[in-house]
Amino acid sequence: MTIRTILSSVCAAALVAIGADAALAQAPSTSATLARVKERGVLECGANQGVPGFSMPDSQGRWTGFDVDYCRALAAAIFDDPTKVRFSPLSSKDRFIALQSSQIDVLARQTTWTISREISQGIAFTAINYYDGQGFLVRKSLGVKSALEFAGATVCVPQGTTSELNAADYFRTHNIRYQMVAYATVDEVIKAYESGRCDTYTTDMSALAGSRFLMQNPDDHIILPEVISKEPLGPWVRKGDAQWFDIVRWTLFAMIAAEELGITQANVQEMLKSPNPEIRRLLGVDSNYGETLGLTRDWALRIIRHIGNYGESFDRNLGARSRIGLPRGPNRLWNVGGLQYAPPFR
Repeated sequence: MTIRTILSSVCAAALVAIGADAALAQAPSTSATLARVKERGVLECGANQGVPGFSMPDSQGRWTGFDVDYCRALAAAIFDDPTKVRFSPLSSKDRFIALQSSQIDVLARQTTWTISREISQGIAFTAINYYDGQGFLVRKSLGVKSALEFAGATVCVPQGTTSELNAADYFRTHNIRYQMVAYATVDEVIKAYESGRCDTYTTDMSALAGSRFLMQNPDDHIILPEVISKEPLGPWVRKGDAQWFDIVRWTLFAMIAAEELGITQANVQEMLKSPNPEIRRLLGVDSNYGETLGLTRDWALRIIRHIGNYGESFDRNLGARSRIGLPRGPNRLWNVGGLQYAPPFR
């Protein structure tokens, strides 16, 4: 056999291997979680027990909120039906157990991304849907203008949250005496705070803003100016199912990308005719990303048609069109001074 013949055989074998690898890379992988969700016919979503603007059932039991919208977007991507989702209200201390034990498919309640959670509990953070920080709520009648005035204060905090450690670090750093009282549920924290059993309630700023609306006289309370921590929030999944991780992550990215590209719930069908290559890829006109994820080619179109883009969901639940009235702040898009952006759809 000549050297030329040997080289030809090696090259041919290499091309066959490359072709097989490429075909494998383009073929959808198998997700045990996605298969269970489809077989069950409903997505199990772990939600907060009741924080206005994020996740809360109304008097008819219908769940609404920013995190609720995300779970409905995920159901829309899978079933083309945003109602095919069941919400489990979970306390801070029970949320990870519910995810680890497969009681839920995704945890979409205000839950901070930290190294200890990701490396030691068998769960994985997917993407940041809300940049937050921890603050303090106090009664106006106390006359307190800063958390630095909290000498000897009793502090109410939700049990099993990063808020406990953050508050302890803050008071220790500033040599402030305090007494921490932790409660299992948000309702218990609010009742304890309103009854005067503690001087301040501390947790994420967004949750404080929402919790004010659950109080008898919201205007009697103010949020102090200090922001004492970084709280990147977003959905979590169990480790070990890479395809499900991708579906959960890119569902959020699809909503963010849609806002950046000017795709809304109202114009999404018209946008199918757009000559913009990234719009065409996002909506499945010139791509098969959805099929590679184990979904359909129009998975992102389904999300936007049923739920809207990231900005629409934010405004409806937390921002200008909501009773909460939170500013976008760092949750603005990157091209208007914020931190939010999606990786490219290409």
